Amino acid sequence: MKLRKINILGSVEKVGNALPHPAALFGIFGLITLLLSFIGFYFQWEGINPANGETVKIINLLSRDGIHKILLEMVDSYTGFAPLGIVMVAMLGIGIAESSGLIRSAINLLLINAPKHLITFFLVLTGILSNIASDLGYILIIPLAGIIFHSLGRHPIAGMAAAFAGVSGGFSANLLIGTIDPLLAGLSTEAAQIIDPNYYVMPTANYYFMVVSTFIIATVGTWITNTIVEPRLGKYTGKVEKEEINKLNTKERKGLIWTGIVLLFFIAIISAGLIPDNGILRADDNSILHSPILKGFIAVLFIIAGTCGVVYGYVSGTFKNHKDVVNGMNDSFKGLISFLVLVFFASQFVAWFKWSNLGIMVAVKGAAFLQSADLGLIPLVVLFIIISGIINMFMGSASAKWAIMGPVFIPMFMLLGYSPELSQAVYRIGDSITNLISPMMSFFALIIVYFEKYDSKSGIGSLIATMLPYSIAFFIAWTLLIIGWILLGLPLGPEAGLYYDN
Repeated sequence: MKLRKINILGSVEKVGNALPHPAALFGIFGLITLLLSFIGFYFQWEGINPANGETVKIINLLSRDGIHKILLEMVDSYTGFAPLGIVMVAMLGIGIAESSGLIRSAINLLLINAPKHLITFFLVLTGILSNIASDLGYILIIPLAGIIFHSLGRHPIAGMAAAFAGVSGGFSANLLIGTIDPLLAGLSTEAAQIIDPNYYVMPTANYYFMVVSTFIIATVGTWITNTIVEPRLGKYTGKVEKEEINKLNTKERKGLIWTGIVLLFFIAIISAGLIPDNGILRADDNSILHSPILKGFIAVLFIIAGTCGVVYGYVSGTFKNHKDVVNGMNDSFKGLISFLVLVFFASQFVAWFKWSNLGIMVAVKGAAFLQSADLGLIPLVVLFIIISGIINMFMGSASAKWAIMGPVFIPMFMLLGYSPELSQAVYRIGDSITNLISPMMSFFALIIVYFEKYDSKSGIGSLIATMLPYSIAFFIAWTLLIIGWILLGLPLGPEAGLYYDN
């Protein structure tokens, strides 16, 4: 049985490695879209849009007008692609905070001061919260968790498993809005506008649900670690010596104090602009939910993260002059090179898919099928979580998958009367739960290397066997949470309900 499982996992890895690069994959999807637009036009595919009763027909993008449109709007399709600017601006601010050492020091302070009997919970929770800083959790939190567990006389691999569960399995949960929220919201907006050109999905679309999810995932991850994973691993008998966790030095503590003061200053300014009825930071309709603070959250994130990073850097001594600050922003963009290439092909695919009417046609036909199947919302949600989780085993990037799935599933859900915010929340559950056991996850090989530090015999089978209980438990807990949320009719975020009114 054990050998059979390993063979199955090897087959999954082999199939996944055989897939083209995501950028090439989008290019292929784009070419397929062009071909299908020609075939659909030739065979006169059409359907009735239940949202407005209009007939939907396929538009041939290989026609004279279609080719002109592709060539003339290629640049605009790229530069106007919603996630592009969002990620670039956010990473500028986060890059300053990360290069200054602010994020690293804050995390160290949290973990070092955590009570020992709560250390597992804090590791999982810190792993979840680290997603605000992109890949920091994989680089810092997971190996640090092994050191912490080892220093406490516990199995270091159990500590790393707990942190990995939070960083990767809890990828879509957080107490703060991170870069993934506006990124997915931008893609959801693009997809929702296939049905409703004026629809806008806010970065806070799933905020309420994700805050509750943070504590659910942290609690479940802690229970799995303490009752299943660590007992299975037993007592650590390896040769790796215990490492001491260095406490923050005087300059680092002083930097955090001044950063806290700056953060309080920003909170005071924002509060002064939002709390009064005529506050300068309120929206034109005098509301807070549509204020530039929420709708322009990326700009706020850049300003606050960047300023705090600069203050910490100068106080702690990691920044000597303005060139260090600029270098921090430069370094943050080095990791975006592949993203910029990927977005070009993704933006063209999404634009062509939209122009051809293939997206709305699939949605119309899919909605008709689902309506005739009469599954009901809850079975539909469970099915969508499973589909997202399976696809995640073969394609690692959350945004890349949503760029493909969003234009199909969001319109489909909307035509069935369910909101884009709900579609996005359900997708995020499925996308997170199988991260832990997917060889296609970007940092999967790195995690194996971390495990091998304490156990030279560790391999892909060892990693998946260790993380599988988390994956199953997260699937059950998160699915029950979204079902309970739906039954109670709770909003997923500010002005983000469960249903779409056409």
